Amino acid sequence: MISADAGIHPSAVVDPDARIEPGVRIGPFVVIGAGVEIAAGTRIGPHTVIEGPTRIGRDNTIHAHVVLGGEPQDKKYRDQPTRLEIGDGNTIREFVTVNRGTAEDEGITRIGDDNWIMAYVHIAHDCVVGNHTIFANAASLAGHCRVEDYAILGGFSLIHQFCQVGAHAFTAMGSVISRDVPPFVTVAGPYAAPHGINSEGLKRRGYDSARIMAIKRAYRTLYKSGLPLAEARQQLADAADSTPDIRQLLDFIDRSKRSLIR
Repeated sequence: MISADAGIHPSAVVDPDARIEPGVRIGPFVVIGAGVEIAAGTRIGPHTVIEGPTRIGRDNTIHAHVVLGGEPQDKKYRDQPTRLEIGDGNTIREFVTVNRGTAEDEGITRIGDDNWIMAYVHIAHDCVVGNHTIFANAASLAGHCRVEDYAILGGFSLIHQFCQVGAHAFTAMGSVISRDVPPFVTVAGPYAAPHGINSEGLKRRGYDSARIMAIKRAYRTLYKSGLPLAEARQQLADAADSTPDIRQLLDFIDRSKRSLIR
């Protein structure tokens, strides 16, 4: 169903099975396949291709030459009915590619709300991206990765499959990440290593000096004390009940499957 109030350029090709809500703007030479749903206020730039099943929320800005909802780049994929879901208020710049999920995982690739995804970013099958993240140019996620709220990936950051990047973490330009990056931590390098916490980002988001200092103490326990991870975790657990930020860090450690960058 295509709303009569949608602004669709005459050169665009929109499958009749697509659901396009009022207020959507679709530019020249766009191709939209069957099973695509686009909510009100979203704008699609020229030459973009969107394949279904894909659902795109409200008020997204999708620039030219983007490809969304393509088949996963996985040799095991056998045309199963998997999905891509994108939330509201995202900006997706030129030449970004985002694939649908696979049957080996939950079958869904998810992107949340208010993310800023710059040119040439790739988000592979079964990834989960939270809210308010920034992906700088050419950052890439392999399959099954998770990037939590307010994380920032520097340009050309490469994230190995199944890795997690915690909330408020920061990866420097060109970081190659093969293990999990805890919340609040800054990493850098071709074999990414920790380099303190993302204190500037925390200040911008309203964290006061007491909260930032507590996170710095936790970082020193985890990275500077020389303690094995199990002992460092126990020290963090002792402080977690009274400090929600430390609880967030501890919860991330407990669900890490690839081990932490340390």
